[in-house]
Amino acid sequence: MNDKESHNGIILLDKGIGLTSMSCDVAVRKTLSMRKVGHLGTLDPFATGLLPIFVGDALKILRYCEDYDKRYVCTARFGMATDTLDKDGEVIFENYPDEDTMAKLIETDFRSVREAFAEEEKITEQMPPKYSAKKINGRKAYELARAGKDDLLEESLKPHHVKIHSIDIVSITPQDKGFDVEFAVWCSKGTYIRTIADEVGRKTGFGATAVSLRRITEGPFDISSAVTEDRMKEMANSGDFSFIISSDKALEHIPSIDVDGRTADDISHGRRVPLPRIKSLTGSALADRYRALYAGKLIAMLVPAEDCGTKYLKCERVFIS
Repeated sequence: MNDKESHNGIILLDKGIGLTSMSCDVAVRKTLSMRKVGHLGTLDPFATGLLPIFVGDALKILRYCEDYDKRYVCTARFGMATDTLDKDGEVIFENYPDEDTMAKLIETDFRSVREAFAEEEKITEQMPPKYSAKKINGRKAYELARAGKDDLLEESLKPHHVKIHSIDIVSITPQDKGFDVEFAVWCSKGTYIRTIADEVGRKTGFGATAVSLRRITEGPFDISSAVTEDRMKEMANSGDFSFIISSDKALEHIPSIDVDGRTADDISHGRRVPLPRIKSLTGSALADRYRALYAGKLIAMLVPAEDCGTKYLKCERVFIS
């Protein structure tokens, strides 16, 4: 195995504030001298935290990881709202609670705020913010927003399905002006945490904007295993590439089947695999997809199919030739 082959895998990067996800791809590409690099789940520049970056052959499995659930921790400032729904935007609304209002909030343990967050936990649809990376006619929404294309944004941005498993309030802290709410969210892909903060701000009447956002998990990956960009470069310069993890970790949510040499050869040529040949599936309900392993190595993704009443597994993606 040459040096570049050993670089195939996944890097869990702890993205710093102000960096774009694309700039992190570039940093990995330069550090490893690898051309094929791509990230899973874009983070806004103001956000920090977990950014899985797939390198080399690992890019072939990226599509199978795009539905991961994610966990975030966000701090929202109540008493103001911005056009971008985060601290980098222009303030478009202010309603900081006065002394009496703050006293009542504290007396009730911020009940109205907690109830508004509880309502957000129940939503099933969410509108993407205009300052987002959502693609519209090949351009990102935030590019159109900066260009003043509000009519096109209003026409093109539509609510999409989301699943919020939980929202937990970590702390509520009064400030000199307004108050900060730190909250943790476990949600499906495509959920905008900034929008949750903004909606709660609207419901309470104070306005709110995200002042910090950190992703802490994505699927099986956790921020505790991530490295910063500087640490990655430091390790690579010393010849230590242990920050690159096996891509197998990314596919643990997909059931696996072991195949013999004959079946592996059929798969390499894209042939169908008769179900009776896979003894582990006899009498079992079929999953939507399987990892085919030969001698412990991933060789293909197989999906169930049927032809004239005969069930078999067909090749969805083959990783060997």
